[in-house]
Amino acid sequence: MPLLNKTLPAAREATARGLLRPRTALTVFFALDGFVFAGWVVRIPAIKEQTGASVSALGLALLGVSAGAVLTMTLTGRLCARYGSHRVTAACGVLLPLSVALPPLTHSALALGLVLLLFGAAYGGINVAMNSAAVDLVRALGRPVMPSFHAAFSLGGMAGAGLGSLVAGELTPTRHLSALAAAGLLITALAAPSLRPSEPPGPPPADAQPRPATAPERTTTAPAPRGGLPSGRARSTPKDRSVRGVVLVLGLVALCTAYGEGALADWSALHLEQDLGAHPGVAAAGFSCFALAMTLGRLSGRALLERFGPTRTVVGGGALASAGMFLGALAPSTAAVFAGFAVTGLGLANIFPVAVERAGALAGPSGVATASTLGYGGMLLGPPAIGFMAGWFSLPVALTSVAALAALAAVIAAAAARTAPAGTG
Repeated sequence: MPLLNKTLPAAREATARGLLRPRTALTVFFALDGFVFAGWVVRIPAIKEQTGASVSALGLALLGVSAGAVLTMTLTGRLCARYGSHRVTAACGVLLPLSVALPPLTHSALALGLVLLLFGAAYGGINVAMNSAAVDLVRALGRPVMPSFHAAFSLGGMAGAGLGSLVAGELTPTRHLSALAAAGLLITALAAPSLRPSEPPGPPPADAQPRPATAPERTTTAPAPRGGLPSGRARSTPKDRSVRGVVLVLGLVALCTAYGEGALADWSALHLEQDLGAHPGVAAAGFSCFALAMTLGRLSGRALLERFGPTRTVVGGGALASAGMFLGALAPSTAAVFAGFAVTGLGLANIFPVAVERAGALAGPSGVATASTLGYGGMLLGPPAIGFMAGWFSLPVALTSVAALAALAAVIAAAAARTAPAGTG
């Protein structure tokens, strides 16, 4: 037993050291994704003015991002299986910065929508590839570190939005996004070689392997969390109908919450500038406030999951985000809107990472692809949906749909915890 106590921690520590470089590189790509996407969204008001698009026409153009991303997501899983998620991540890390430089070159809503198809394809591809690679790393590490990758995405979004707010009054969208593209290509060139994990250390000697007393060895990616959401015990039967049903439920939860992140990314600046008369720099900082709150929430995600479990974390987060978004959409002052955005970010922070991780633990890469496609589909369909509703009603009323879907995610998660089939957690 003393030999076992020393060998297993040493083996886990050796595995963590062996995976440090790919984990760091993958974290950089998550941050790059958020940085590039936020750099684009804070310039949407200026590009709207440049193209002369109405609110409804802009919403239709933004649908190009959604269409390109969703179409790519359906293919990315197969590409990852054939070429490896690290190669697909690196390839999309080149396409994403190149494509973000295109929107400022357009002068009509139609042209904008067409170039956003390419941008959306790169964005959708890199997100599915990164999440697939992240689930593999979580499984190899045996630690619930998925929120840390999404924290890097949020941190990158905060940095991109903050930088955008600083240069919004100084640089044209063309110069800003061209510089962003150059920086993204440089970061990809530096980080991509470290994405491929080195050969992990071998398992402990056979005589040091623990032997279960009464139950077969479990194949979860991390210790089972407290709470009722499925913990991912049934990786060996991904085709089981109950498992696929739970994965779809997790994807629906991800969709409802990612919808809010996409809506705030594309419409928060315009809401502050158009409806409250905020200065363009102040308006651009609205998304930065949201991204900062989400980053802080995700950095504390591991502690929250260990203390409250996935069900309470998701249900409480959905309720908190719903209340915050009602304030952010309907408050009459800029300060109150900023407070609402911050509360929304804290509430939404860990819901998407929990859903993707649970889906991956249940059904492997196919579960990640399903939950990611639904989740990022919600993120990318949210902005055009907000645009259409804003044309029918008003932008503040349209933004209340974020609060409604966050509340729905909480209800779905609570119901799923009560009805989860045996063998899923």
